[in-house]
Amino acid sequence: MGITLKNVSYTYQAGTPFEGPALFDVNLEIKDGSYTALIGHTGSGKSTILQLLNGLLTPSVGSVTVNDIEITATSVNKDIKQVRKKVGLVFQFAESQVFAETVLDDVAFGPQNFGVSKEEAERLAREKLLLVGISEDLFSRSPFELSGGQMRRVAIAGILAMEPEVLVLDEPTAGLDPAGRKELMEIFQGLHEDGMTIVLVTHLMDDVANFADTTYVLEKGHLVKSGSPKDIFQDVEFMEKIQLGVPKITKFAQGLVEKGLNLPNLPITITEFKEILTAWIR
Repeated sequence: MGITLKNVSYTYQAGTPFEGPALFDVNLEIKDGSYTALIGHTGSGKSTILQLLNGLLTPSVGSVTVNDIEITATSVNKDIKQVRKKVGLVFQFAESQVFAETVLDDVAFGPQNFGVSKEEAERLAREKLLLVGISEDLFSRSPFELSGGQMRRVAIAGILAMEPEVLVLDEPTAGLDPAGRKELMEIFQGLHEDGMTIVLVTHLMDDVANFADTTYVLEKGHLVKSGSPKDIFQDVEFMEKIQLGVPKITKFAQGLVEKGLNLPNLPITITEFKEILTAWIR
């Protein structure tokens, strides 16, 4: 399922003394089956775009098209409710989204809210909880008895139980230790390999290089660069100028190039760097 933003601008609290423009004439496409990264500083417009993708916000100007559903400034809630089922949004620090008495009830709530039977909702909940690494002995526990990392997994399972076609992730690993971060990113990669479209907001350029196939760079509400991560990260000067930087291995390789090493291009992953060195040595 693809999503297209066409000439989209958004202003918070428009028409009031407190109005604040957040996006300016943005055009982008989330292709079906892609793994797309949105990168930029706080205030660049990333989170606004995420909320536009699943209809939590409607554009002030322009349109957001999700499959055949077009969302504009005049769209009403009942017209875009199905978008929220198709496009699952996991907020940053998703553990704040849990609320039910038990872990199982929390994850089953979403499907039931869309008319799925209690039995089917609980089946989906069990399946998705196991998928994110929550063991059955925790299903009857209060989510508030779990660790922060476990609560986040429960919240993610709750979104997955809705069976979305697109999963939108806002800094999903923020605050996690390296092992927990690695496990979650591997879960998302597995979902992508199974055909799910992923949209990732992150400040970790290594994650962009390792997982994404398409990247959009935002700066102060404007889309300033787009392309594959490999293409984006070749422009080290630009990425450092806007203070986002590049993957660690790319910066390391650039240093070698400046010292005289002749590389065909700057690698963006360690695997790619090893392949380039192996070919160079031969």
